[in-house]
Amino acid sequence: MQHVYVIGSKGLPGSYGGYETFLDKLTEYHQNNRNIQYHVACKANGDGVSPELESMPARFKYHNADCFKIHVPEVGAAQAIYYDCMALEYCVKHIRKHEIKNAIVYVLACRIGPFFAHYVSEIHKLGGKVYVNPDGHEWMRAKWSKPVREYWKLSEKLMIKHADLVICDSKNIELYIQNTYKRYNPNTTYIAYGAETKKSILSDESIELVNWYNKNNIKKKEYYLVVGRLVPENNFETIIREFMKSESKKDLVIISTKNDSLLNELDIAHGFRKDSRIKFVGTVYNQELLKKIRENAYGYVHGHSVGGTNPSLLEALGATELNLLYDVGFNRECAEDGALYWTKEFGNLSNLFNKADALSPEKIALLGKKAQKRILDAYSWKFISERYEEVFIDTSKVAENHAIAVGAIKSA
Repeated sequence: MQHVYVIGSKGLPGSYGGYETFLDKLTEYHQNNRNIQYHVACKANGDGVSPELESMPARFKYHNADCFKIHVPEVGAAQAIYYDCMALEYCVKHIRKHEIKNAIVYVLACRIGPFFAHYVSEIHKLGGKVYVNPDGHEWMRAKWSKPVREYWKLSEKLMIKHADLVICDSKNIELYIQNTYKRYNPNTTYIAYGAETKKSILSDESIELVNWYNKNNIKKKEYYLVVGRLVPENNFETIIREFMKSESKKDLVIISTKNDSLLNELDIAHGFRKDSRIKFVGTVYNQELLKKIRENAYGYVHGHSVGGTNPSLLEALGATELNLLYDVGFNRECAEDGALYWTKEFGNLSNLFNKADALSPEKIALLGKKAQKRILDAYSWKFISERYEEVFIDTSKVAENHAIAVGAIKSA
């Protein structure tokens, strides 16, 4: 039995963030796997905790994973750092108390670099290893001040330096890690996030969908859809500015978290509230409803510019036929020739909206087939869960994948 401790997510049942969705699916696909026992840290309080998680006891089973809740002090922006450190303390004590051999502690995101070497040393003394998933470029996010960005960059460096294995969710991220931190000779491998390709269980006549359409004055195949956090690095300003310049008769429907200050900035700059086509409709936590909204969209618009394999993009590729993606390496890596691409250059996306409106049904269907094949070939949850089993159980596979990554970098 391989014991795997996972920290850094908000926990299970999740709030449908990237890490939470990943853990939900990983434990689901491995719930009957007798070779792996998961132990998952769950945030007991603070931002991002799902109502389902709040109702759970201090320790509970979910998909056969042993889930334990960590109560974090209210310390503002530093709460995430406290959370990871407290979760690591718990893991060390649990491994020691139960004399668990060869434990793996898998840390999601690079938030605790200055404290990381201490915990790695403690886990090594107990015969365990520490793996890290660096996610995307947290230090590039526009929401952080310069001192905070410098902290994230330092934290990333120190965690890459001391990790036994770095699991990258994007080939671009793996190349970045190898090139940026080659003096540490990081041991890396690539495993993406996953996505579903099965259709929503809801029909076009489902009351949930009909009520949602009526509430927001939206019609099937008459809208472009955007799903994502309302933050600058997701390029909402470019998307809104360019859609307003386009001649499209369709709506631009934005499912997003609340950010009144950014909305006000965008309205002052572009006056989007005067454009009846642009509709901010809040969040949708019903996953079957969200999947059906994706399926019925005329097109999906993806502006994420920071990060690796983005879960909302994979879900769109699996559900929406026509996808318009911001032209950056992470997004091209995912969709390849199954999507159309745009830049932030003035007029570029507005022209693409006009061209997309005029595409034939046959062209759209062909793009949809290519996008879905991309998900089936490289991003299905079955495939991803099998890759994780290899990494957690078969150490020879880790060495083999590391050699492949280093060879690719040398030949690039």
